Amino acid sequence: MNDFEAIPDHGLSWLEASGEHSDIVLSTRVRIARNLQGYAFGPRARVNDREAVLKQFRHSVERSDVLRGGALLEMPTVSERTRRILYERRLVTRDLLGEAGDDPAHGTAVHFSRREPVSVMVNEEDHLRVQSLLSGLRLHEAWDIVDRLDEELGRELPFAYHPEFGFLTSCPTNVGSGLRASVFMHLPGLVETREITAALKGITELGLTFRGLFGEGSEVVGSFFQISNQTTLGRTEEDLVDHLDRVVRKLIRDEAKARQILIRDASAETEDKVWRAYGTLRYARLLSFDELMGFLAPVRMGMSLKLLPGLRVYSLNKMMVFTQLAHLEQAAGRELSIEESDAHRAAYVRRVLATEGEVSPSDDESRGDDQSAQP
Repeated sequence: MNDFEAIPDHGLSWLEASGEHSDIVLSTRVRIARNLQGYAFGPRARVNDREAVLKQFRHSVERSDVLRGGALLEMPTVSERTRRILYERRLVTRDLLGEAGDDPAHGTAVHFSRREPVSVMVNEEDHLRVQSLLSGLRLHEAWDIVDRLDEELGRELPFAYHPEFGFLTSCPTNVGSGLRASVFMHLPGLVETREITAALKGITELGLTFRGLFGEGSEVVGSFFQISNQTTLGRTEEDLVDHLDRVVRKLIRDEAKARQILIRDASAETEDKVWRAYGTLRYARLLSFDELMGFLAPVRMGMSLKLLPGLRVYSLNKMMVFTQLAHLEQAAGRELSIEESDAHRAAYVRRVLATEGEVSPSDDESRGDDQSAQP
């Protein structure tokens, strides 16, 4: 049994396009940071601290209704390629994996629940990071899941808490609730109408921030943005989630309006851009990942505007994950050079687009197509 067979849905359920506004919102993530009393935090934690934290967490798992019977992967025992695939599926962070070229630190792990769409990273920047990653816009549902597990763990583990400041964390910006909620959005309409700068400035003034596909430090490509709260101090978790939900729904309305303006005022140009991008993806022999994301943006918008009948959001979501380097190498069974990976990526995209429309959304063969790319 490989590591991914132990993970429910192989950690890919967030691709399903099953949540609200899934043509604009790819996924919702809610994460909380918790630390245990009596052990050094973050970079100051030594091996003994991390191993003791992991031991306490293992004990709490046995008493948790949500986590009992799940899968715990200790990072130092997981293969390097599998770790990269976990990262590409957004199931772990770069901090948990450690520096490129080095093995992960002792005591680092990730635990996946079999009962709920929730996982826990152990000894990442904080001792515990509980996160739920769902398809579409489902902020309150994700928060409810994380909150239930937080209460369970809090009954078993001595969380570091200050009566004035709240939960204590490695990074000062997480002190308080320790909550980070983020929504991964596709906003090509606002980009094309050049309203995106004002929109992003507006969310910044409201205490939110934006990042790329992999969160902090990653670049924005292909009109895909992660919108999240910046601070956690002085507000309840419910307030933070409500605030982000309101702002995101406003962005969704603005994006939908921008798309309609493009169709109304620049119909020929918009259709041309959509079909040119589709044609490139359909027939290209070499594609870098950034090129793919760039062409995927108008294709995804064209599908939403019903300019490209037969395409499914789920298939386009899969392209973003299964065309990343570690997934391509897993499917090929070997390491790939840059040119080889560009060729394998283009071949994967051609194969998906060639079959799209011939497979019904309920047909499980759509998942079967990916088995060659799964570890």
